[in-house]
Amino acid sequence: MAGDPGAARACPICGQPAADAKQRPFCSARCRQIDLNRWLGEVYRVPVAPADANGEDAHNDDEEE
Repeated sequence: MAGDPGAARACPICGQPAADAKQRPFCSARCRQIDLNRWLGEVYRVPVAPADANGEDAHNDDEEE
């Protein structure tokens, strides 16, 4: 079945099957730690809207000055 939650998926770090339920979605504790280190080292970032010249968020369209 295509959406089977028990099916092993590829580890996002090394590509090996992630069969150990305790480590999912990673294949091992090592790959899990590598991913955590990437987040803590700011390798992965969540994009945000740039601030305008006044230092305010660009998405404050609802507020009037």
